[in-house]
Order: sequence, then C-alpha cells, then structure tokens
Amino acid sequence: MAARLPDVATLLHALDDAEYLADESLGTALFLAARMGQPILLEGEPGVGKTEAAKALATALETTLVRLQCYEGLTVAEAIYEWNYPRQLLAIRLAESTGETLRETDLFSSEYLLARPLLAALDHQGPRPAVLLIDEVDRGDDEFEAFLFELLAESAVTIPELGTRRAVHPPVVVLTSNRTRDLHDALKRRCLYHWIDYPDTGRVAEIIRRRVPAATGSLALQVAHGVARLRDLDLAKPPGVAEAISWAAALRVLGVSELDLAAAEQTASAVLKYAEDMRAVRDTGFAGIFSDDG
Repeated sequence: MAARLPDVATLLHALDDAEYLADESLGTALFLAARMGQPILLEGEPGVGKTEAAKALATALETTLVRLQCYEGLTVAEAIYEWNYPRQLLAIRLAESTGETLRETDLFSSEYLLARPLLAALDHQGPRPAVLLIDEVDRGDDEFEAFLFELLAESAVTIPELGTRRAVHPPVVVLTSNRTRDLHDALKRRCLYHWIDYPDTGRVAEIIRRRVPAATGSLALQVAHGVARLRDLDLAKPPGVAEAISWAAALRVLGVSELDLAAAEQTASAVLKYAEDMRAVRDTGFAGIFSDDG
C-alpha cells in the first residue's frame, strides 16, 4: 500500500483521475484510512459525494469495491453469509438416489457457502485490500452496529460450521452516514472521521463539466449557482452534487445551453425530489432563484 500511496498528493491525483474532485482535507482523511488500516466514517448531507468517495478510492487503489447497503432490519446473516439451501437439498437428493450417506460436515462446507458483502471483503485475495463500503450505516439497527464494531476490530468473522475466517488483506473500510440517527460512541471511536460539506460553486461547476462533458462552462456554473440558491431555501431535500449533475444532464438532453427561467421550470423535476419542495420553489418564484445575475 505504501508503494501505491506514498503521500496525500499521489492519492489526490489518483482520485482526480477517477473523476472525483476531493479537497486536501478529504484526501488526507482517505489517505490515513488506507495507510493506517483504520475504518473511516464519512458523514454529510445526502448527495455530497460520500458514496462516490469510496468508489473513487477503490479505483485509485486499483482494487475491488465491495458494497453493503444498510437498511432497517438488515440482519447479520444477510451481511455476512448464507447457506445455499437449494444446492444442499439437491446434494441430499442425489446422495439418496445413489445410496450415499452425507454427513453434516459434507453439507456445511465452503462449497455451499454464499458470501455476502462483509465476508467477501474479508476473503478478498488481493494483491491489495478491497475497499469495503458500508453505506448508510445509520439505517441499520443497534444490534447490527454492535456486531459491526467487533468485525472492524478483528477483521474476522466466525462461521459456526467452519470456524473463524480472518482477512489475509484486511479491507479498507469506508462507512457513510446521513445522520438519520446517532451512531454509538464505540463505533465512532474505532473510526477516523470526516465531514463532507457541500462543495463551493466553483467546485460543483468543475464536477458538472467532468460528469456532463456536453455541458458548457457557463451552463455548469449557472447550474452550480442555481443549486446553491435552492439550498438557501427551507427545502425537505436540499439538492446536492448528484442533483446538480442530473440537472445539467437533463438540460443538455433538451438541448439547453443556458439556464434561464423557462429552462429552470421545465427541468425542475431533475433537481427537486419532493412535491412540497416543488411548491416551495414555485411559491418563492423561479425568477428570484434563477435570475441572470448568477
């Protein structure tokens, strides 16, 4: 890892090559996570690029990205492994047809194990560690979070039928959270931490130009200013970088090269995702938000 990432500048350059524009503070945090082998918790508003940071890190390291999307009710078994019951049943029937006797150890072997994201990341054979993205960890429950703390501390899991599986190349772990609930202090203490804020309009415009090559420089800047102005309103879902990219792409599909009042009203659905937000912007007046002085 040291040879691949000798310093922060090298990582920032690699992230840039992966079309992810990170500032020095985020680049430093990701560099430390990769070099220290310590998980990093990325928090920020939805749409600021937390998930994309993990994806870009995997690209920069030229390694595999393994993603676990957390949700309410996610169980440990769904996150680690499951047994391939249909295949086990088929093996039993085949054994019965041939008069063969199967032992329990025959059925509960690695041959019948289905690795889910956490086990897949631990079992990754290298040569570099996988990047394990545990996305929206705040959506999981307390029991799963407590288990996760143990897994991160040991880089290992125990499968009762097979014993302990320990990572040969412990993954680079990136956890993301939208702060829908507070995470346990024990988990946060285990992690490095970085808050990703909304980027400034210049950076948003540069991101748009990279992700929507057909967008002109002036259109990218107009969209960046428009998104910033929308965030100044009391919206249920303030638009982030993802919405800015989507908005610029929608404008280009329609052949729009300059963002004016008519184009803003026509493509508002690309950037506003709640009916109440749409009403709020219409009540405020698109003209006041998408004026020509931006």
